[in-house]
Amino acid sequence: MKKIILTLFLFAFYTISFSQEKSNKISIEFNNTNLKTALENIEKTTGYKFYFDENWLTAETVLINKTYNNISIEDLLNNLFENTSLNYIIRNNEIILTKNSKIHSSLPEGYFETTVPQSDNTVAKPLFHQQYDAIAQNSSVPGIIYIGKEKKGGELKSYTLSGFVKNVKTKNTLSNATIRVRGKNSSTVTDNEGHYKIVVPYGLNYIDIELVNHKKTTETIMVYDDGKLDVSLEESFNELDEVVIKTSANKNVKDVISGVSTIDVEKIKTIPLVLGERDIFRVATTLPGIKTTGEGSAGFNVRGGKDDQNLILLDNAVLYNTSHFLGFFSAVNPYTTSKVDIYKGSIPARFGGRLSSVFDIASKNGNPEKFSGEGGIGSVTSNLSIGAPIIKNKASVLVGFRTTYSEWILKKIDNEDLNNSQAAFFDGIIKYNHKINAKNNIESTLYYSKDRFSISSDSVYKYSNALISLKWNHAFSEKTKADFIFTNSQYKFNIDFDNGTPNSFDYGYKLNETQFIANANYSLNSKHAFNYGLSSKLYNVEPGYLNPKTTDSKIIPIKIDDEKALESALYFSDNYTLNDRILISLGLRYSTYSALGESTQRVYQPNAPVNDNNVIGTNYYKKNEVIKTYGGFEPRIAMRYLFTDDFSVKGSYDKTYQYIHLLTNNTTQSPTDAWKLSDLNIRPQEAHQYSLGFYKNLDNDNLELSLEGYYKKSYNLLDYKVGAELMLQENTETQLLQGEGKAYGVELLLKKNAGKLNGWLGYTYSRTFIKSDSQFLDEKVNNGHYFPTNFDKPHEVSAVLNYKFTQRYSLSSNFVYQSGRPITFPIGSYIYNGMEYTLYSDRNKYRIPDYYRLDIGFNIEGNHKIKKLSHSFWNISIYNVLGRNNPYSIFFVTTNGQIKAYKTSIFSVPIPTITYNIKF
Repeated sequence: MKKIILTLFLFAFYTISFSQEKSNKISIEFNNTNLKTALENIEKTTGYKFYFDENWLTAETVLINKTYNNISIEDLLNNLFENTSLNYIIRNNEIILTKNSKIHSSLPEGYFETTVPQSDNTVAKPLFHQQYDAIAQNSSVPGIIYIGKEKKGGELKSYTLSGFVKNVKTKNTLSNATIRVRGKNSSTVTDNEGHYKIVVPYGLNYIDIELVNHKKTTETIMVYDDGKLDVSLEESFNELDEVVIKTSANKNVKDVISGVSTIDVEKIKTIPLVLGERDIFRVATTLPGIKTTGEGSAGFNVRGGKDDQNLILLDNAVLYNTSHFLGFFSAVNPYTTSKVDIYKGSIPARFGGRLSSVFDIASKNGNPEKFSGEGGIGSVTSNLSIGAPIIKNKASVLVGFRTTYSEWILKKIDNEDLNNSQAAFFDGIIKYNHKINAKNNIESTLYYSKDRFSISSDSVYKYSNALISLKWNHAFSEKTKADFIFTNSQYKFNIDFDNGTPNSFDYGYKLNETQFIANANYSLNSKHAFNYGLSSKLYNVEPGYLNPKTTDSKIIPIKIDDEKALESALYFSDNYTLNDRILISLGLRYSTYSALGESTQRVYQPNAPVNDNNVIGTNYYKKNEVIKTYGGFEPRIAMRYLFTDDFSVKGSYDKTYQYIHLLTNNTTQSPTDAWKLSDLNIRPQEAHQYSLGFYKNLDNDNLELSLEGYYKKSYNLLDYKVGAELMLQENTETQLLQGEGKAYGVELLLKKNAGKLNGWLGYTYSRTFIKSDSQFLDEKVNNGHYFPTNFDKPHEVSAVLNYKFTQRYSLSSNFVYQSGRPITFPIGSYIYNGMEYTLYSDRNKYRIPDYYRLDIGFNIEGNHKIKKLSHSFWNISIYNVLGRNNPYSIFFVTTNGQIKAYKTSIFSVPIPTITYNIKF
């Protein structure tokens, strides 16, 4: 404030008398000289006298090492002050310095005008008026922060402000904080690193910074140039609105990407789910466009995509199996997970390798300031996560562990064969975060999970996930930041069959993926934000082995040849702000894939069915020799048009390739399903998706309404021949068909973010079809016509609601309705060559009964006193409170010449659970 008063005073005093008279040329030399000493030398060399506040020069760290010859005093000072916040004015032999602001020798044009046209690129008032307003009308606002220094001709420009938003106490960066320029159509949110970038008009601005569970803060800034502003927010422990899925203010409307949702894992604790367990994937399936084939099933289907078409990333590393306990629980520990970004419409160019969606899961960082943790005890599992500083406010570690201790769940399933079965699992994660300095940060994650289950007394099934992720984040400059990422993922399963006879065996499978990513962001200016990079991953697959367990075994050892492939990509995208209303995202990705030896590949007769009878030769490929190369461009285009600040329309087009396939002939994903790489005879999958959506916010952004439609066309989708044998199959291509697919749908979502009643209501109408057509009868399904996929469910309604009686007590509910999934029925019989055969309907022509379920939960928060050793949370819930006997599948049995249908169900009775959580 003193600076402004000084500026106005000097202006009033010198308005008439100031003049910048030209002086004689001077020569002077500086040898590693600081700014104050340099000015003193100028005074000794010339007749000029400087007037300034010494604190201004102390704050400047400029060292001058240069010789000036025959230069004017104006040019000399301009050069010395170029990289500082200092301005000056010359009056006769006196040189008066100012900080940031400059002294004007004449009144600016339009100074006496009462109104000034406003736009995003001009200030509402002349700068003198703004400076006066800052003093006279905002005396309660803390001191003004100056960004850059005032320059001649700068009054009609906008500048870029950037920086980090941090927690004032822990110093951790904060993602999803909203930054708004008050009174202007300009806002943004911080990214995962807590960084933001926003365009602000020249002159005086008020910047509002907000984040859920933090106190709002306002910064008063005088903007003269591009600059940096870091902000710290203080936590607010008294505002605990139960907003389950929360987007930042207007983010859903203003972002260019459509079909994206963010799940804040901390906020899903009130949703009643099976056995009281938090599960990010089960919560995701309550959102429009994301489905499962049935209750308790592993995997999920996004906008008509198959289970294997979802890219699941945990701290940038691929997670191949997402479920525990035969599909009942997520393999991702919710207590160590921060948030999940789900892309199901417009997928950014930096992601590739899958056709349908990306689940970008970020784990929590440890507390860099003090020891803290969170734990939970439920009906089936127990959780514990601990965070602690390694180097206070610089390095921290998070350790999380989850395990199961009860197998009574299997006894509740309506299947006698499973009543005596066993199942157990555990998972653990360690994450280390180290902020080396302002420009460098490293993160590392180790994750391991393992499941063991036995459906019969002589067979034990085991499967596991393991991954490691290393990330180095480096800021080359304020405009350029890059991530260098190394990951390794491993998935394997094993079947140990031992019945005490020579038929005992050990069967296994293993997939290993190693990847390197270099990803960079560059902000050219207020209109262009670039993202570019490269990635490369190496696949090593052991498709299967079968070994006898005894020396007298009748089992013949089998070892399928290993598979190997290299998948690489280059990508570039530009978020281009055409104007205030139009935002365009232009992305281009080029991917290439090479199947590698050592391998033997069959060659089949052209224009003939792919089977054992049409083999015309074999090709042998040496180690690392290229077998077959695939690839192509994958354009990603998205556009947003903003009608108003709270209403927009978005459209997008995506092309994607997928080079790895999941081999399964089950309705739902199984732990013993194997992944198959594209090779000489199996082509990669390809998809084209078009989407259009309308987004509207109401009630000051408290209500979000979206309507999205999509159409997807796919090629080379895997289907299976009748009676296909996939286990330990040396020539998998003889069991497969590759056909076309199409999917389309409309998704409606209404979400209420705050208040006593909050939650969301979603409705989806969607259809998904596949076609396997060929000139050969054994490669044709359903006469070559499109037929519904196993997961085609036209109608789906979901409602997740939470009502808060007080800050501590709330009631939650979760309602789901789905159309029954398709099924193929026997419709008659026929006799051929004296034998009677069953006649089946067209593939998936009929449907099982519709599915619906209601869950309720009562939530009790501990008191909200800040100075407590720990905070607790109780959840008492009932899953399937109506006791609906929903069919999971239907199978047929022939008895006495009659075909009878039987229905299997899971959780056909209400399942009550109590879960206790504690945070310390």
